[in-house]
Amino acid sequence: MIEAPRGTHDVLPSDQPLWQRVTAEMERLCALYGYRRIQTPVFEAVELFQRTSGEGSDIVQKEMYVFEDRGGRRFALRPEGTAPICRAYVEHGLHREPQPVKLYTLATMYRYDKPQRGRYREHWQLSVESIGSADPATDAEVIHLYDTLLRTLGVRRYELQLNSIGDRECRPAYLERLNAWLDGHADVLDAEARRKRETSPLRVFDVKTPSVRAALADAPKIGEALCDACAEHFAQVRAYLDAYGVRYTIAPTLVRGLDYYTRTTWEFVGPDASTQASTISAGGRYDGLIEEIGGPPTPGVGFGAGIERLVLSLQLEGIGAEAPALDVFVALDGAPREDALRLLAELRAAGVAADTDYAGRSLRGQLTQAQRSGARDTIILRPDTAVLRRRGERDIEVARSEILERVAR
Repeated sequence: MIEAPRGTHDVLPSDQPLWQRVTAEMERLCALYGYRRIQTPVFEAVELFQRTSGEGSDIVQKEMYVFEDRGGRRFALRPEGTAPICRAYVEHGLHREPQPVKLYTLATMYRYDKPQRGRYREHWQLSVESIGSADPATDAEVIHLYDTLLRTLGVRRYELQLNSIGDRECRPAYLERLNAWLDGHADVLDAEARRKRETSPLRVFDVKTPSVRAALADAPKIGEALCDACAEHFAQVRAYLDAYGVRYTIAPTLVRGLDYYTRTTWEFVGPDASTQASTISAGGRYDGLIEEIGGPPTPGVGFGAGIERLVLSLQLEGIGAEAPALDVFVALDGAPREDALRLLAELRAAGVAADTDYAGRSLRGQLTQAQRSGARDTIILRPDTAVLRRRGERDIEVARSEILERVAR
């Protein structure tokens, strides 16, 4: 038997009501905040992610699905949404539009990683990007958007963790202090931490080993070394979040694993603390990314949010969604099949959700199927008349010409 590839999953009809509730709310809020939808190709040139994510990032070193096409060109299935959206921003001259350009996408992402609950090799993600403004109010806006999404959907057990990792002006001096501390505490670093340090010292804070994380609590923090401009930017972000009523926790060791992040970084941690899937959304400012891919100096800020992880968070909160109910089930009691098909066409054209039997069941079997379908009404077609059966009411004999008027009420 052929099965779905490891690390992928099917979103079955029984899963769709909650899935669609989540994605519909995402689309509604993005439109409400002035974000326009964009779709980018599922694969991009490998260089796009090498330049933006960093050669030493986990994405580039371990997680990308890379392939060579028949023309010898190397491509990668997109592992994240920000770089492709920024590539489209540059390629199509969106910098000539009024800034910031506010974009979002709902799309599949691909990362080769160990599958676990809420963590898939192919997963769906909402990416929200505000490109072209350095205003700290844009940082606060995209954070507020996701915070509103969680509250609207009913997620209550979550925490917003917030930090600033400085910029190219203040980060070099901080890295000297951090490297000096790491040299003096090399014994507390495991193999993963040493490897991450070789690519970027900041990445040691992204190590998940509990003993290493505990030791790093005493290391110098980037928040203690911010330049005046970065400190002021972070203070304004916090002030604007306070104005929005968004609660947050300052996380001095929070960094993001991609090279393009500057200044504000954050994570939303959800109710599932058992796996890495506890992070349900993460993002930050990326003021140097557009330049890395050949565009003009352009600030930007945004986040990625896994849909599977958000659905899992809702389930852990005991939140579900009901499937859309069928309005009418048409059963045959001596009437020809053509009469049922004509009635179905008429009902559906009027916006009434309708179905009938396609298994050759007896009338009794059809009525049982009508109950199982959850239909509000059952129409029993006889050769010349019809019976309207409505839950909790007595059967009514109706003329065929009256059926649409009766069930559309």
